This record gives sequence, structure tokens and C-alpha cells, in this order.
Amino acid sequence: MDTSIMITRMQPNQVVSGIFEQAQLIRQYPKIGYRYASKEAEEIRILLYGHYRIAYLIRNKEQIDILGVFHGALDIDRYL
Repeated sequence: MDTSIMITRMQPNQVVSGIFEQAQLIRQYPKIGYRYASKEAEEIRILLYGHYRIAYLIRNKEQIDILGVFHGALDIDRYL
């Protein structure tokens, strides 16, 4: 089943739990997301979960900051 179809059938708390679980992958695999092209000087990456984008900043090997979770329809450039 397509992830986006699955998410539309889920309850809101299930979506939040899914996003949280997806974000946990960042701890083990910091470069799992794709590099955000608009910010070449910073190590900002995006990890996808259905219609949502988890934006995070790799500061160093010990520190990763979650910048936000954005719906795919939003203009993410306004926020990052």
C-alpha cells in the first residue's frame, strides 16, 4: 500500500507516532535524509514520511537538531 494512502486513513495520533518513529532513524543514520539544496553551507537534511517532511540540522556527530515537520504542500523555503 502506498504510504500516502495509508497516512490518510490513519488517526492523527497515529500520524504523529509514525513521524516520531521515522525521526528516530536519524539518530542511527544521520545522513538518511536528502540534503536540502537551498542551504549549501549548512548540513540541513529532509527525511520523508508520507506527505510530511522532517527537516533536521546535523551540527556534529553528537548533535542533531530537528528544525520542524512540514506538510509537503508548504513552501519549506519560508521556514528554513
